Amino acid sequence: MALLTWGIIYRAHHVPSDATLIKVAWIFALGAVVFAGYFVAVLVAPLVAYVQTFAPIFIVDGYVRYREPDDRSRPDACGYAAVLLADRAVAGEWEWLGNRRLLNATIPALVEFSRYGIHKIDGRSTGLLPDEDLPLLAIGIATRHGRRADL
Repeated sequence: MALLTWGIIYRAHHVPSDATLIKVAWIFALGAVVFAGYFVAVLVAPLVAYVQTFAPIFIVDGYVRYREPDDRSRPDACGYAAVLLADRAVAGEWEWLGNRRLLNATIPALVEFSRYGIHKIDGRSTGLLPDEDLPLLAIGIATRHGRRADL
């Protein structure tokens, strides 16, 4: 669109019979600006998600602390899970969503986590990430896990 705009302006200034084309150049310029804005708006979320894939994943030989929901918990939350370092300092805590209410407990574990939550506890997946390889472009992942995609 932008090249079309510049082409119209160039032709209007260099070809005498097309001098009136300059009157429509603004339409294509406006289209180029709108398209550029749309392009940026559509690509922001995928680019942010792509950049977040480079965030570190931490592996800690420490503890996992479970605790019951409190007054600030979501209604569907069943408690909190925290990763504790070997000296029992909190590395991160996340609200735990599931079917059973968590009881207060602290267990020693080898924990793999990121800022989004706990990925594995003693090598067992928590379900935060898919266990197997994703299909190309992750097409069909929702139906593979028993959920129906309503398209």
